[in-house]
This record gives sequence, C-alpha cells and structure tokens, in this order.
Amino acid sequence: MGKILKGAAAVLGLLTAAEAGGTAYFYRRTMKRYNAKTERTMKMSGVDWEKYFPFMHERSDWMMEQPHEDVWITSHDGLRLHGTYFKGDEGSKAVICFHGYTSKGLNDYGSLSYYYLKHGFRMLLIDERAHGESDGTYIGFGTMDRLDGMKWIEWMTEKIGEDAQILLHGNSMGGATVCMMSGLKLPPQVKGIVSDCAFTSAKDVFTHVLHSMYHLPAFPMIQIADKLNKRNAGYGLDECNAAREVRKAQVPFLFIHGEKDIFVPCWMCEEIYKNCASQKTKLIVKDAGHGESYYKDMEAYEGALDSFIGGIMK
Repeated sequence: MGKILKGAAAVLGLLTAAEAGGTAYFYRRTMKRYNAKTERTMKMSGVDWEKYFPFMHERSDWMMEQPHEDVWITSHDGLRLHGTYFKGDEGSKAVICFHGYTSKGLNDYGSLSYYYLKHGFRMLLIDERAHGESDGTYIGFGTMDRLDGMKWIEWMTEKIGEDAQILLHGNSMGGATVCMMSGLKLPPQVKGIVSDCAFTSAKDVFTHVLHSMYHLPAFPMIQIADKLNKRNAGYGLDECNAAREVRKAQVPFLFIHGEKDIFVPCWMCEEIYKNCASQKTKLIVKDAGHGESYYKDMEAYEGALDSFIGGIMK
C-alpha cells in the first residue's frame, strides 16, 4: 500500500510540475513584452489580413503625410508613455484611440484615421504600456491601461481647452480599455465611447483561448497565472471586468463586433452591451472576424459612427 501511495504522490508531483511549467510558459508568451508576438496574434484572429494590406498601406501612407508629432506623458506608476498626435483642423473635436493586443496606435488606426481626420477631428494614437514606444514590461490588458487613459484625457483637454469634445475609441484590448474607463469618473469633455470587439476581462479571453485554440482546461492555469500577474504586474486577471465597469457608465456608447469573431467571441460584446447603464447602440457586422468589421463593411461602420457622433457632439 505504501508503494502505491508513494507512486501516486510521485505522479501527482509530476503533474503539478507540468501544470506549473505550462502555466509559466503560457504566462511569459502572453503577458510579457517581446514574448507576445504580433504575428501570433494576427494568426489567432483567424482573419486573412493580407487581402487588406494594399488598402491599409494606402491609408496609412496618407495618414503619415498629415501634420503630426510625438507626445509623451508619465503614468501613475512612473512609465514613460508615447502617443502620436495629429492636429487635424485644430477644432474642439478630438478622438483618443486605443489599440489592440501586441499592436500600436499607428498600426491599428492607419485606415480609420482617414475618417476621423476628414471629419475634422484631432487624433491621438497612443501606444499602450508595454507596446510600441511606451515603457513597460507587463501588458496591462485594460486594467492598467484605463488609468493611463485618464492621463491621456488630461493631456488632450489641456491641449484643446475646457471646450474640448473628446471621443474614446478602442479596438480589441483597447476596446476593453475604454469600456473599463467608463467605470471611472470621466471629465465632462468626454462625450462618448466607441468599443470595437472588446473582451470582458483578461481571465475570460484567456479561458476562451485555452479551450478553443489550445484545447486545454483553464484550471489551474488561470488561477496560477492570476497570482503570478498580481505579483509581477500589480493586477489580477479579473480584477477589472468590462461588463462590470459599464454598469457605472454615464457617457453614450457605440458597440461594434464581428459576428464571426473566433478570438474574442461575440457573446462578450453582448454581455458588455447588456450591462451598460448609459445610452447605447450596437453594430454587429455579418461575417466579420476579430477586428475586421471596418474592412468587411466600411459603409455600415462609418454610418454607425456618423449617427453616433452626430448625436453626441456639436
């Protein structure tokens, strides 16, 4: 009997070690800068991005020809954060854009910038912490980025003045960020929020990816990763949940999501929308994958923006 118990204990020890090793591997390649790869994220999105590259490059080239400058702020925890500011027509309307996981501001909004700049907006394309030219080792997944976002709102308000009319626009992780920001006390200059393909929380999206793409159980990997992240990055994976934060929202929302999103499933958008306490509208784009909505149906996307912005700004 003793041999059996020792054997069982040895097997359990090996399994525990394997789980810990697997969690550490998953955590490093997901949460740490330079281990989280843009190419891997694009592949996991399930979208054939190459077919959009010519259009993206044309729009991006046009964007970079417009007057712009690099700007910097310091986060509450001492990180130097970078943004690219486009002057537009220097009126009172401005949009602050939050990019997706493993991307950066200039990448995610190279195409959509044409819409905003042509409609008289100033634009601020930020690099979220641990992305682009911003400092940081650990990715914020919205929880830390929402606090950084408040600093960027202060920067924009100081730039324009008290009569600023600010729109927040977020894509994927950036979408989660702006949803989470709605639970904070936003200044009156923030007139509305556009959330495109947001996830509810890091915990939820990691659980979905483990199940659907790696065919692995979430337990105990998520629980171990949660403890690791609290120690290393200073926040828990479900510490801030977009579906909970929008219950405190006081500014109007436009939610956009691709019907066939396999990376951040559409049910997350429905959950956030259902919980949103403020004025809200929703666009679900047929046959669109993750982050693909603008390219799949540009007319519907820009039409939704026209209606939304027309109702909240002078």
